[in-house]
Amino acid sequence: RMGLEWARIEPQPGQFDPSAIEHYRHELTALRAAGIEPLVTLHHFNNPGWLEERDAWLADDVVAIFLRYVRHVVAQLGDLVDGWVTINEPNVYVTQGHVFGDWPPGNRSISQAMTVMSRLAQAHIRAYQLIHALQPTARVGVAHHLRVFGVAQPWNPLQLLSRSVMRYLFQDAVMEAMAYGRFRAPLRAGRSNKRGRYFDFTGINYYTRSWVDGFWPSTRPGASVNDLGWEIYPAGLTALIDAVAKRYPGPIYITENGTADATDSFRRRYIYDHLAAVAAAVAPVERYYHWCFTDNWEWIEGEVPRFGLVELNYDSQRRTIKNSGRMFADIIAHGGVTDEAYERWVAPSARAAGIAPGRSKGQEGFTFGG
Repeated sequence: RMGLEWARIEPQPGQFDPSAIEHYRHELTALRAAGIEPLVTLHHFNNPGWLEERDAWLADDVVAIFLRYVRHVVAQLGDLVDGWVTINEPNVYVTQGHVFGDWPPGNRSISQAMTVMSRLAQAHIRAYQLIHALQPTARVGVAHHLRVFGVAQPWNPLQLLSRSVMRYLFQDAVMEAMAYGRFRAPLRAGRSNKRGRYFDFTGINYYTRSWVDGFWPSTRPGASVNDLGWEIYPAGLTALIDAVAKRYPGPIYITENGTADATDSFRRRYIYDHLAAVAAAVAPVERYYHWCFTDNWEWIEGEVPRFGLVELNYDSQRRTIKNSGRMFADIIAHGGVTDEAYERWVAPSARAAGIAPGRSKGQEGFTFGG
């Protein structure tokens, strides 16, 4: 899975840079020559500067602007790509940029957040239609950031209500709009949007569980967490897969799953437990993409979190494969985790953490609201 840089492809409104397209054609050709099928993301959080100056996704004509970009990219790269993610994590983009104000554009407005969320959903539907008009056999979908929501007091009706509201506003409403064109309050449909089916696969980006103990999500006290304080909860992935399969029948891709682990001390256990969670699901999963290949830059934390299977030295740009990366290569080579691989890669870190060998037990039931 890879993403495109809109600002490089369209550095000025309506002006496309052939050298940027040539760069991506070279990259995509090399991937295919290596036997790797690319899944290309069209929008992964970042916008061109000229679009930000026009208020980005708050601009009335932003959907048309996005479609202009999509049309050019698909026309230029469609012979090398047959899998497209239109939008990556629309709920995270909106929450961080327009609710908390931590990401660009740094706004804190629920009204603006719902406008942007609605436009992202409208843009996906229109892009889905456009891509299929240009490339009928393509697979098109969205990479959704999904969580399970646990409650501290499952007998407390106020906490149960709070969980339902959080889940609906954070993920259920936008998924329903993007998948079927069903825009429910507080989202608003565009004039040209009609109900239908607008997904060929559903992408799940899964990292953690949110804990409800009041009216704001938190982390379960005493939970195992990663370097960013996110709870490590593999059973949530099993629950999500089966819930998504019921609500959105079709191929399921795990488009992101990984953890921040600067010392690479618990990532191997994390990978093993989450792949086991995928295997434990009733619904089949066609693809699993680990986040991520090399250490990456995060919008708030910058270069501090280490998500990569390959260590990236930011000063020298030198790449060094981590033990978790070697384990992942072993899994790929053998089509699963062999007993030998488990004893070599997973068991030592499990024992060091005081964890008995085997997959994490316990699974919280989970259904989508609505």
